Amino acid sequence: MLYTLAGGGTLCGVAALVLLIVSTATDFWMQYRYSGASANQGLWRFCINHKCHAHTITVAFWDATRAFMLLAVLSCFAGVVLGLSAFANGTKSRRVRMGGIALLLSGFLALLALAIYTGVTVNFFGKRFLDWRFSWSYILGWVAIILTFVAGVFQLCAYQKNISEPPPPNIQES
Repeated sequence: MLYTLAGGGTLCGVAALVLLIVSTATDFWMQYRYSGASANQGLWRFCINHKCHAHTITVAFWDATRAFMLLAVLSCFAGVVLGLSAFANGTKSRRVRMGGIALLLSGFLALLALAIYTGVTVNFFGKRFLDWRFSWSYILGWVAIILTFVAGVFQLCAYQKNISEPPPPNIQES
């Protein structure tokens, strides 16, 4: 049972890690119309008519969102590595537990990042641009949050299952 839960947690963690990296790196967190042209922006740059530029506005929310997303990626990576290490040399329940905690931390950090981005976007950019919407990079971030929480719960359940089961009897062959 341990390997089933830990394997499911690790698989969800790998999927979440990929989604967190793609979400953080791509430029489609928000799409809008700017002077009649289609535009989109990510955490690192904005693009108008497929010509991309670094953000010219230096506001603390960009830095906070970037920092929390990068920390979420690192924490998710640590959780996946710890989850995989449970399969290397048999059961390592402490590593499974720490992997679960790292994955839950990753989900919380990504949740903070997306909450900050959502609040500022709705209150600032939503009033600045009339025709705007959140885009696929942003949505991938929310899917990654769900997957990191599921992965963390699976890992912690695997740990609980491992410590609650009695060790198998040592039957010696005659």
